[in-house]
Amino acid sequence: MSTSILIIDDDQSLCELLTEYLEAEQFNVECKHDGEQGLDSALNHEYGVILLDVMMPKKDGFDVLKSLRLKKMTPVIMLTAKGDDFDRIFGLELGADDYIPKPFNHRELLARIKAITRRVAHLTQHSSPLQLEYHGLALDIASRSAYLNDQAIPLTGTEYEVLYQLMKSAGEIVSKQTLCQSVLGRPLVAYDRSVDMHVSNVRKKLAQFSEHTFIKTLRGSGYIFLTA
Repeated sequence: MSTSILIIDDDQSLCELLTEYLEAEQFNVECKHDGEQGLDSALNHEYGVILLDVMMPKKDGFDVLKSLRLKKMTPVIMLTAKGDDFDRIFGLELGADDYIPKPFNHRELLARIKAITRRVAHLTQHSSPLQLEYHGLALDIASRSAYLNDQAIPLTGTEYEVLYQLMKSAGEIVSKQTLCQSVLGRPLVAYDRSVDMHVSNVRKKLAQFSEHTFIKTLRGSGYIFLTA
C-alpha cells in the first residue's frame, strides 16, 4: 500500500518537483500552498507524513503545527531555512518528528520519509497486547499508546518511539547515537539536537501527570530510563 504525503509549502515549483519525484517512488502526494488550506487538509484527511514549510501566507508552519498537535499526531517533517537553528529547535519543541533544511537533496528527504514510514510499519505489526510498564507508566505496543497512572499521554510517533527505546532498555544507558539511528533512521551528526528535544518533550509530558523522574541524562553518554 502506498503512503499518502501532504506537502504544505507556498513554493509551487518545489511542490511540483517533489510531487513528481515522490510519485515515482510510489507515494500519493497532495499539495497545499498556504497554511490555512494545509491545516484543513491535515485535520480532515489521513496522511502517512506531512512535509511542512515554515514561512507561508495566511498561517505559518509553526501555527499549523501547534493547531495540528491539538488534535492529531500525524508525523511531520519541517522544511526549514538552511542554518536557521531557531526554526529547527522550535519546530521540534512544538512536536515535529524531524526537520530537513532547504535546499535539500531529494534522496535525503526520501530517506527521512522512509525512516518514518518504516518505524510506523514496524510498530503497527505487533498484534499482541505486549506492554512495558514501570512506575505506573505503561506502553501498549499494539496501539502505540502510552498511559501514566491510567491517563493517556499525547505523544507524537517520534516521542513514543523515543520512550519505547528507553523503556525496553530500562536500567541501561542508551546513547544519543543509538537513539538517533533507531528513532530517526539516521546517524547522529555534530550539533544535531533532535534527540535532545524529543527527550525533553517526553519529559515535559510525563511531568504533567507524575513527579517521578523517569529519564536521566548522563552527560557525554546518553540517557537511561530509571527502574527504581
